[in-house]
Amino acid sequence: MTGARTMLSLAEDYLSERRALGFALRMQGHQITAFALFADERGHSGPLTNDIVLNWVQGQAKRASPFSWARRLEALRPFARYLARLDPGTEFPQSATFGRSHRRLAPHIYSEQEICDLVTAASRLAPEGGLRPATYATIFGLIAATGLRRSEALHLRWSDVNLDGAFLTVRNTKFRKSRHVPIHATVVAKLRRYLAVRARPGALTEDSPLFLSPAGGFIAERRINKVFQKLRTNLGWTARGGHGKVRIHDLRHTFICRRIQLWHEHGADIDNAMAALSTYVGHAKISDTYWYLTGVPELMAVAGKRFELFASTVGGGHHD
Repeated sequence: MTGARTMLSLAEDYLSERRALGFALRMQGHQITAFALFADERGHSGPLTNDIVLNWVQGQAKRASPFSWARRLEALRPFARYLARLDPGTEFPQSATFGRSHRRLAPHIYSEQEICDLVTAASRLAPEGGLRPATYATIFGLIAATGLRRSEALHLRWSDVNLDGAFLTVRNTKFRKSRHVPIHATVVAKLRRYLAVRARPGALTEDSPLFLSPAGGFIAERRINKVFQKLRTNLGWTARGGHGKVRIHDLRHTFICRRIQLWHEHGADIDNAMAALSTYVGHAKISDTYWYLTGVPELMAVAGKRFELFASTVGGGHHD
């Protein structure tokens, strides 16, 4: 039975167990913890009930909309399953209570000019000629050229860069997996130039962060987000996707979409190419890579031409 324990202690045990299996659970963990504190503050005891869950979902959401409620409900569902293993009396609202909890908002697909403008703007950050502008220009350029996740780029170490072999080692990403990421000769050249600046603050060791923060450690995501927001504002971009603003993560979407577009243009075997791309970007399932695709006009035009060619070839010998 769960009655003798606080909801917060149960939440902490659940999150600890899941994170030990490799799940980061950043946002979901925050929501589960917030719910546990809510339940304890209101003196809830015993098994989980529909009432306490719905009170939190509908009473605490900043956006009072069924979609927001559905999202918060979905975040708690795995925790509820965990509690049900401990106490058969656990209750939890049905999944369709507030409708769908997931929707796919189209990302902003960067143009080549926008990527160039972003890297150029970052290279002009203060202090001129210093490590800071070189760092951010290199990070944004690297994400755009490889499709790395933002966190993967920020956590690279000096020992993860093999310029002679032209690849990066991305360690312990989602589900604690590691992978090699081949890089183009132009990326190798840019990294060599960056490392010439990076070495000035001090000697590089195998464990040294590739991208150094002012405090001498890894750059925090909140710091790069703040820099990006400033650059985005100065560049005056208008988001073309479903999100309110252009995001760093859209560079990853752009990399995947543009790669598929190039393969279509060159007549590649898309099925085999997608399997390789899924491995390259660190997806556990190829369906995760397909999820990233967006019907940008250029991609749809190329795919349409290939289908027309296929249709004319298949149907060319048949007449009514």
